[in-house]
Amino acid sequence: MKRIDARGLGCPKPVLLAEEALAELQEGMLELLVDNEASVRNLERFARSSGFFAETTRAEGHWVVRILKGYPCELPTEEPPEERKHLLLVVGTDTMGKEEALGRQLMKAFFETMRVNRELPHTIFFLNAGVRLTSTDEEFVPLLREIEQMGVEVYSCGTCLKHYGLEDALKVGRRGSTDLVVGGLREFQKVVWI
Repeated sequence: MKRIDARGLGCPKPVLLAEEALAELQEGMLELLVDNEASVRNLERFARSSGFFAETTRAEGHWVVRILKGYPCELPTEEPPEERKHLLLVVGTDTMGKEEALGRQLMKAFFETMRVNRELPHTIFFLNAGVRLTSTDEEFVPLLREIEQMGVEVYSCGTCLKHYGLEDALKVGRRGSTDLVVGGLREFQKVVWI
């Protein structure tokens, strides 16, 4: 068994370490220690898509993800594929366009129109400066909370929150990773970036 301590590492590093270790392993178990749920989901998704068995247990202050490679097993009969989700919206900025004052007005109008018309995506993923909208921007936080309460899943990039020093300031949604976007290319009918 090989063990990797990936605590404190942001996405996608734990998955990259797992991929590298499993490439060197003919068969056996890889155990990864991680300290955030985003890494747990990313590792489980990676294992599943690579054809490996994975199980996760909670330890004190962290999770242990075990990935098993090289042992044939009987797989259950295939279930019908899940219906693809309709829309993933990726918000990579806190303004629309280059002119800041106008861009903030346009961004607010965009989310207000979305809310009023109930033209809602399944998931919104905020990254780069967009994480300010879910954390410190008091003008946007109530609006985004309303949209979340209407059933939209809201995530903010953990690496981006850390970069801007906003890890403890998140007020809407949950911390996520760019793996949501990568997986979204397969799981969603449409991915839109603004």
